[in-house]
Amino acid sequence: MCAATAGQRGKRVLLVDHADAPGKKIVISGGGRCNFTNLHTAPERYISANPHFAKSALGRYTAQDFLALVEKHGIAWHEKTLGQLFCDGSAKQIVAMLLDECDAGNVEHVLGESIGTIDHADGLFRVKLGSREVSATSLVLATGGPSIPKMGATGFAYDVARQFGLKVVEPRPALVPLTLGGDQTLFRDLSGVATEVVAKCGKTTFREAALFTHRGLSGPAILQVSSYWRSQETVGIDFLPGAKPGWLTAAKRAKPRGQFTAALAAALPGRLAETLSERLEISGELHNIKDGILKDAERRLADWRFTPNGTEGYAKAEVTIGGISTAELSSQTMQAKRVQNMYAIGEAVDVTGWLGGYNFQWAWASGWAAGQSI
Repeated sequence: MCAATAGQRGKRVLLVDHADAPGKKIVISGGGRCNFTNLHTAPERYISANPHFAKSALGRYTAQDFLALVEKHGIAWHEKTLGQLFCDGSAKQIVAMLLDECDAGNVEHVLGESIGTIDHADGLFRVKLGSREVSATSLVLATGGPSIPKMGATGFAYDVARQFGLKVVEPRPALVPLTLGGDQTLFRDLSGVATEVVAKCGKTTFREAALFTHRGLSGPAILQVSSYWRSQETVGIDFLPGAKPGWLTAAKRAKPRGQFTAALAAALPGRLAETLSERLEISGELHNIKDGILKDAERRLADWRFTPNGTEGYAKAEVTIGGISTAELSSQTMQAKRVQNMYAIGEAVDVTGWLGGYNFQWAWASGWAAGQSI
């Protein structure tokens, strides 16, 4: 995005990728259909040490701007839940579109080359590419974070930033499944079971699906709260977000001889209802269960506490929280304040969006901002 923007402004641009093909993370995103933006993009849906940093770029290059580009290239799209936009066809269409935009700006590409030393002197950045050296007046770090290392992702941008004296906010996996241990391993037996919940961590809540896995918890609701979760903290789950207060006692009045587990199974997957009944240590016919016990069960089901013992790490993380500190960059141009003509954009920067196309929109917006400035 940055290369295409700068190239179309008449700048001579060399786009370097150590992978053998461009946009590999784009190709696998959204189940191969690329959730390329979100209609509800807003700065408060991003996590950063400076919550105001993303406002400028996101305000100047919006989801509607990128959608206009998608439509200009004749790419059919559709909206899923919560403002998420996907290609009707393939994520490869987005890569092809961006390459076409680069071609319109006469951008040169170097693929599959190892990147060696980077030096800066006499107003020029010098980069070793394999056995040769290239130089330019500006350098843009657009190499993302270390999430999904099997795609070739590394912490390269952080190493370069530190080399030039820029601070890096401690990176950690985000939008990542959480793992369970100890007496919570019982829930792993529910692997494959999914249900709509409200997941919460601290004051942040998300109402989406949760999925039990052989290692712990996943699904959109869990991936969302994982970005806010820190080690030793608990995650709260409301298993019945649509239930009215007193729903269990009402079930008892309506069907006194009904089984407690059956009452849960009327609103939850059967296997989950059985496991929750077991953990609550409640069973039998409803008329034999005191109202106070049913009310306590309602309270626990509305805020079931899990204490994850970790995450599935960068291998399964969709993005990385942390990165090059926003305090080091101009929010308007993405240029480093203390290294003239050096820029950092996208996931390499300490700006991380929610699940659902937000991180792509940050990539487009920050890339556009830098491309306009170079």
